[in-house]
Amino acid sequence: MSVRKKLLTPTTIAALVGSALLLFLALAGPAIWGPAADTTDISSRLLGASAAHPFGTDELGRDILARVLTATRLTLLLTLGSTLIALAGGVVFGLVASILPKHPRRMFTGLLDILLAFPWLLMVLFFTVIWGATATGAMLAIGFAGVPSFARLVYNLASSVSGRDYVRAARVVGVGPVGILLRHVLPNIANPFFVNAAATASVTLLSFAGLSFLGLGVQAPAYDWGRMLQEGILRIYINPLAAVGPGIAIVLAGLVFTLLSEAVAGTRGAGFRAVAARATGAVTLASRRRGAIRDSSASTADVVAEITDLRIAFGTADGGVVERVRGVDLRIARGEIVGIVGESGSGKSLTAMALAGLLGDDAVITTASHRFDDVDMTRALTASDRARLGVELGMVFQDPLTSLNPALTIGRQLTEVPEVHMGLRPREARARAADALTAVGIPDAASRLSQYPHEFSGGMRQRAMIGMALTGAPRLIIADEPTTALDVTVQRQVMGVLHRAQEETGAAIVFISHDIALVSAFCDRVIVMKDGRMVETLDAERIREDAQHPYTKALIACLPDMTSDRTQPLPVIPPELVPEALDDARQAGAGQQTGTPAHDQEVPV
Repeated sequence: MSVRKKLLTPTTIAALVGSALLLFLALAGPAIWGPAADTTDISSRLLGASAAHPFGTDELGRDILARVLTATRLTLLLTLGSTLIALAGGVVFGLVASILPKHPRRMFTGLLDILLAFPWLLMVLFFTVIWGATATGAMLAIGFAGVPSFARLVYNLASSVSGRDYVRAARVVGVGPVGILLRHVLPNIANPFFVNAAATASVTLLSFAGLSFLGLGVQAPAYDWGRMLQEGILRIYINPLAAVGPGIAIVLAGLVFTLLSEAVAGTRGAGFRAVAARATGAVTLASRRRGAIRDSSASTADVVAEITDLRIAFGTADGGVVERVRGVDLRIARGEIVGIVGESGSGKSLTAMALAGLLGDDAVITTASHRFDDVDMTRALTASDRARLGVELGMVFQDPLTSLNPALTIGRQLTEVPEVHMGLRPREARARAADALTAVGIPDAASRLSQYPHEFSGGMRQRAMIGMALTGAPRLIIADEPTTALDVTVQRQVMGVLHRAQEETGAAIVFISHDIALVSAFCDRVIVMKDGRMVETLDAERIREDAQHPYTKALIACLPDMTSDRTQPLPVIPPELVPEALDDARQAGAGQQTGTPAHDQEVPV
């Protein structure tokens, strides 16, 4: 749905009309109704509702309706001021907490929990005592009291987004923490953020009314809706409209805030879309990529990526450590297609993510060596290294719906690498992105760039992910189960796209899958993983003939073919081998958690 159509919804129209009315009253109200609101007339004091005075008059003969309209400016200024203080403080503290290291983050979130446990109203009264019973003091008190709840909201939302695949991919292409927050985190937390902002504005409005009603907010001779409500409640049985009038204004203003936030949230937070900044040295990198291809006779040219003695462990709740990948050695040659196959939990994806440098801080990674081409991945990467990775390393994740940023168009995401790391102009980058979509078989690519991921089908999203990997100059493409959620027809199309991409770019491919038949048909070499170890490496064309490990044989035996007897059940792992495997796994886990080294004996399956 286009932005123009979204503006035609009843909610949006009502929000715009209400906002325009409030804005008009705030700007023009004092000039139009100010004289009637401030002129005293003792002879007309305490009059009831009439045509001349729809809400009656107060004890000094001033028109109450005129005072309600005139008070709009001060009420809205104080409400928006407090809301902005709460929003700004919450965004800053919430985002900072989401990127802090583990221990400072825990201390920070613990402080937020303490502040949230403290009653909000008591906190407002506490700050009011500090800054005084004035309009400014009340604005600061309500604003600062709202910071903890917003900080917690932003932290929770940012943490949920930070673990997504597209954020990890942005990190590997060299996008810094600020860029990730502005380009990938804020757009995706905009909707709940706006809804909560509207609720906060409404609550803030009521809070000001309450403080002024208690005499702790706006002081005479100034007045807002809360102070007028205090004055009108004293004679509610004589002239109910003296109190009802300010109450109606408060309710209507709160309703407008809510409608406005829903209308803005419906546009998916488009205003937060950031324009990608050029990375330092990108032009130099682009000129190098446009130059001659490196001499294939060089000593390191035949190996694109290599990692040796890879071990990946994760901490447990009781302070122990569980090792998930145990001593894996992986070497990828130029132009080679390597398949990694194994059951869930065997360490396939962890190995691939470690190879790409995409694992988070919660993973304890140790390696004897780890390099991508001539980049040493074991040391802190420089901006130049990240720029190279962004251009030469492509990632295709399992679920494109979570891997593609739902708040950005396909074109914005596909032009990030060409613009940031290859130094191309926006028009050139967009043309390159369209070429990439065309290369993966998406028709009408130029117009498709303006669409969002949810407007693509599952197969098209996966193709777009492959196209994103092709927008640079990939030397290695890591495809982490790219066909798992697709039907067999779309699987065949995606595999064809990957094969053509490999032929056209000469890139090596690491292909991860549960399907050993698919891997053996697509890859040059197949690596079988079990319980975090590489149990066997085979030539894909001779996998049936050369398989030696019992687990590999069991996987192959479970593959039906045209000669399989459909009246018989598929083969399974022999029952007599299962207890040994379970005992070995238990002993290995106990050894990891107690700090003693687990044995490296292979698990018989």
